[in-house]
Formats: sequence, structure tokens, C-alpha cells
Amino acid sequence: MSFIKVSQDSKGQDVNLHYVDLGQGPTIVLIHGWPLSYESWEYQLNELPKNGVRVVAYTRRGFGHSDKPWNGYDYDTLADDLKAVLEGLDLQDVTLVGFSMGGGEVARYMSRHQGTRVSRVAFVSSVTPYLLKTDDNPDGVDKSTFDDMVDGLKKDRPDFLTTFGKQFYGDGLLSNPVSQPTLDWSQSLALQGAPYATEQCARAFSETDFRQDLQTIKVPVLSIHGEDDKTVPYKNSAKRLDQYLSHATQIVYDGAPHGLLVTDKEKLSQDLLTFVSGSDNFDRADAEQDHY
Repeated sequence: MSFIKVSQDSKGQDVNLHYVDLGQGPTIVLIHGWPLSYESWEYQLNELPKNGVRVVAYTRRGFGHSDKPWNGYDYDTLADDLKAVLEGLDLQDVTLVGFSMGGGEVARYMSRHQGTRVSRVAFVSSVTPYLLKTDDNPDGVDKSTFDDMVDGLKKDRPDFLTTFGKQFYGDGLLSNPVSQPTLDWSQSLALQGAPYATEQCARAFSETDFRQDLQTIKVPVLSIHGEDDKTVPYKNSAKRLDQYLSHATQIVYDGAPHGLLVTDKEKLSQDLLTFVSGSDNFDRADAEQDHY
């Protein structure tokens, strides 16, 4: 396994992140969602490098095989971790792809570090622009929803994550887009996360305002979201992106849940490859109305 040092914790101990670096060509950096690890990108890690691109993915601090310091789960620190990965591997002209919580890292990195080394960004099922309902963000989600999440984690984390995983992939009585073994695999990744990291990150992605961060992004932007996302509802997130990123290309997958990196893996991978290639297939006027 490969690790890269990104910082030191409050005790002066190194914080090392687990990462993988595959293929050759234009570089894509994949940033995973909560509460998983880079292994959740399994299909993309196996397929994208076959198409002439280099793919780097790392696991956020507190999760998977990465180090698990007690603190440092705010988005400023997480964006600094991303910066350390890009610099440590000397990556240039990168396409950043942030899934779910990872979209926040992309947005904060682009503002906090002026988008250095980045040529394109993609938001997939992303928590941007701002999930929490407030007086100046009336289209957000009630805080009680996120309070219930944290309460559930504290009460019985495995049980909460089991239920969460089913919603994540759109699994229900009338819909089974993924198999039980896939749900079990995803649960095993989630349980590798430290409980305190899982809770602190839930607060971070639900309470961090990325609206100003988004407005600093000048490079090409792709947004992909599932129409039937119950975890990060489209109407509370990607549907509002145009208010802050007028040049973004938006694609909505009909009927897709949150975890479309698994449920719609072929489609997502092809769209990312098209985006990285700079193809004009994503004409903005068409893509905004495009439902796959």
C-alpha cells in the first residue's frame, strides 16, 4: 500500500493518507464520499486507466487505511490535505472529481488555493453549494435531519450505516439496483472509518457554506447528479449550482440514486472521460436539459 504525508496532527505526529496511482495520461484525481474510502471508486479505478488517463485516488483522513487523527475534519484542513497530495505527487493540469462530500473539498481547494494545478473540476452527487437550511439559505435541508444522522451514529453506528447504505444506492422494496454483496462491501468500507471522524465529517459537509468558494472557479465545470438522490437531494444541491457557477455543464441521470458511481458506473465513467478530453459533446444549452 502507498501512503503520502499531508500534515502533522496536534501532537506532532505525521498524518499519512492511503492512495493509489494508476495509468498514464491526463490526470484525474478522485475524491470519495462520506463515509467510505477511495476503494468506493472500484469500477472507475479499474476502467478509467484503460482509456489513456492517469487516475489518482486517496482516502480522506479518518477513513479506510489512512491515518485517523482526533481532529482536522473541517474543510479548510481537508482542502489542505488535497493540496499536499497534488504537490507531493507533483500533479499538473488535473481534473478534480469530487463525489458527495468530496465535492466540498474540490470547492474549498479551488478558492483556498486558487485552483493551482487544476484545469477542470467535476462535481458528482455533490453536497455543494450549501446543504443547511438557514435564513439566507431557505432551499437547504433542516438541521434536524443532520442532527438525527449524528444521533444515529452515536446510538448504533453499524445499524445506522446499514440503513444509510440502502438509501445511498436506492435499495428498497421495489428497487434493488445493487446486490446484497455490494451493500455488504460498502458497509465494510464505511465501518473502517473512525467513529469520531464519521461524526465530525457529517457536521462538516452539512454545515459548510460553499457558495463563495464556487464563485471563484473559472475552469470548466461538470456537474452530475441523480434525479432520485435521497441522500443529497438534487433540488437542495446541484439544481442550485447555476446561481454560483453559470458556466457549469449540468447532467441529471434519470431515476439515479446518490451512489451512481456504482449504480450508473459505465455512464459516469464515460461522461468523465468525455469531460477530461475536452469534447464539445457537453454543449451547455443541451446538457442542462439532458436527462439520460
